[in-house]
Amino acid sequence: MLTVTVEKRLGDFALDAAFTSESGVTALFGASGTGKTSLIAMIAGLMKPDRGRIALDGETLFDSDARIDVPAHKRRIGCVFQEGRLFPHLSVKHNLDYGRWMNGHAADAQAFAHVVELLDIGHLLARRPGKLSGGERQRVAVGRALLARPRLLLLDEPLASLDAARKQEILPYLERLRDDAGIPMIYVSHDAHEVRRIATRVVMLEAGKVAAVGPPTVMPRAGGTSSNA
Repeated sequence: MLTVTVEKRLGDFALDAAFTSESGVTALFGASGTGKTSLIAMIAGLMKPDRGRIALDGETLFDSDARIDVPAHKRRIGCVFQEGRLFPHLSVKHNLDYGRWMNGHAADAQAFAHVVELLDIGHLLARRPGKLSGGERQRVAVGRALLARPRLLLLDEPLASLDAARKQEILPYLERLRDDAGIPMIYVSHDAHEVRRIATRVVMLEAGKVAAVGPPTVMPRAGGTSSNA
């Protein structure tokens, strides 16, 4: 279980949010500037809260009172961003293996084969990122994060840079990831349709605070909003 209770001031904006997440996909959803990406960064250890506590599977990752702040590279949390952030000079195969290597895990051919099959990227292994479509790059980025053996996967607007056709291409793989990978995920998106399709639970944010928590039906039926906060 992930438990988040944090406060953070960013200029004139004040973030004061608390929520929990267990299995499945918890989506952070709300208007632009509500703090969704800032929350992702604090969970990952890329941004330090002013006050509060973050715990994952019984381990405290951040506690302002106890002066605990586990470095990002020791949190065992995988991150996938909008643009994938693949290494252009490495093949897909070596990009996939990078997370495992950086975390000091032994090679596991069975796990590698499972992720490659799950994301249908076996035919891409010899290519460089520059030869991939946007949807293919995101699938490789997800695979790299999974092979680092995270206990939590954070996906920050992973489809935002894709056109409608590429979104429809990758959505089934995200659904398969939700159903088959067994890793809890925090998913940020400005697209209400996308969240309804992927999420099992939604945390609605308004003006830096949690306005509602529940199944995807807690979201308003009309449209979605953009998110960069």
